[in-house]
Amino acid sequence: MPAASREVHLIARPEGMPKPSDFEVVETTVPDAGEGEIQVLNLYNSIDPATRPRLSLQPLATPPWGFALGRVEQSRHPDHREGDIVLGMYGYRERYVSDGRGVSRIAADPSLPVSVYLHAVGGSGFVAYGGLLEIGKLQKGEQVFVSTAAGAVGSIAVQVAKLRGCYVIGSTGSEEKCRWLTDELRVDAAINYKAVPIRTALKEKAPNGIDVYFDNVGGDHLDAALPRMNPLGRIPVCGMISAYNSAGAISAPVTTLSNIIYNRVTIRGFVSADFMHLRDRFTTEMEGWLKDGSVKYRETIYEGIESSPAALIGMLSGENIGKTMVRVAAGV
Repeated sequence: MPAASREVHLIARPEGMPKPSDFEVVETTVPDAGEGEIQVLNLYNSIDPATRPRLSLQPLATPPWGFALGRVEQSRHPDHREGDIVLGMYGYRERYVSDGRGVSRIAADPSLPVSVYLHAVGGSGFVAYGGLLEIGKLQKGEQVFVSTAAGAVGSIAVQVAKLRGCYVIGSTGSEEKCRWLTDELRVDAAINYKAVPIRTALKEKAPNGIDVYFDNVGGDHLDAALPRMNPLGRIPVCGMISAYNSAGAISAPVTTLSNIIYNRVTIRGFVSADFMHLRDRFTTEMEGWLKDGSVKYRETIYEGIESSPAALIGMLSGENIGKTMVRVAAGV
């Protein structure tokens, strides 16, 4: 039988920070899976910074882009069975039907919560791992700086760097987050950039310079990091969240670009497709680290599909610690 479902639609183009009135919840009906199709009930929707710039491009009256972890409820597809856990780009909705394109089956370890496959063992963890090791060419014992270090990506990046024996500095936006970084994630130095200017703080916290800056922010953080970069330093650029709600290219000017030349600094943007050859190794290592406690995580969970706009706005405002998700299905 066709199933009732709800979706969150973008109904107004955001100007700056999105507002609740930019979205609405729409009642819909999802058909049964046809030949070669699956019907999926989403369990958790991922709330990601990369969704924000897409809101300026996507058609109105459609769900925002986003990943979701779901369970196959019906299958007439040869590669999927009912009960399979799958990852798909069908977030901001309760149910969907797919022909299998853009949907991958997750071989979840039963000893781990299924939600970790949306962050630590999922895309967030993978971009942190590959961004540091493949793009940043991280070496044992180096000096590492990570911005938005208490977020979904940053909190994994600082822990991977610590596991490689590095001195790690993380920046974040509150004293509570700083305590989590130092007390639980073993970060060597944490900076509350809202309390101390980031350039001043980095001069103090990075006395031996920076070999790798994992950049999630751009703007004033990049401006502050460049003068602290050691010769032949590397800056893997994962995100530019400082610009996502700005009308300009960046929200703060970068005036220290000459350091790229004099210190021969490499800056490279990347996406996870750049290092898919690491995926199996990453999954094995990360599952092991989670099970033995070497890597820790936090989840900021909102309940019900209707909470998705609040979750997105809260994450963009820095209210989350760790991964922000919406629990779509009760009891998971």
